[in-house]
Amino acid sequence: MKAPSISRRMILPAIVIAVLLLSLPGSIHRFLETGDVYLFSARFFDDMLARLAGPGRLRFIFQPLVAITLGIRHGVKDAHRNIPPFLWALAFHGSHRTVLLKDAAFAVSNIVCLAILLDVISQLLIFKQVNPGAALILGPVLISLPYGSARGLANRVVRSRSGNFPMTKVG
Repeated sequence: MKAPSISRRMILPAIVIAVLLLSLPGSIHRFLETGDVYLFSARFFDDMLARLAGPGRLRFIFQPLVAITLGIRHGVKDAHRNIPPFLWALAFHGSHRTVLLKDAAFAVSNIVCLAILLDVISQLLIFKQVNPGAALILGPVLISLPYGSARGLANRVVRSRSGNFPMTKVG
């Protein structure tokens, strides 16, 4: 019987899952000792400011730039395929929602994984501990907001320049 092949695309998510699972016991232990829920607490927001000044602060520039670049690339493709702008289609075109979400998840999955790993590393360097929930929030936010906005805006710009701006439904 042939062993299942491991896709290169699955290595990074597997590493992220392993790192987060390894950090979970320490996070649970801190919660049981202090009773403090870290996420969205005053300390959480203070730590966000510390991340901006600590090691790895350039990721707050480069990760959104990579996401914007990917968003522009996919927005142009959407315009040529006559698909409505990304955020608009997610909100108001149910027929496109599933396909667009799968496409976006596939497109940004590796950079979201990298964003999560970089946040874990920066937490270790700055705070000497890891809060996996914070990494799961900050990493995807740094990627998804710029990506979605850039994808929709690029689509609108291409459509307006080509004269195909009034969106027609894709069959």
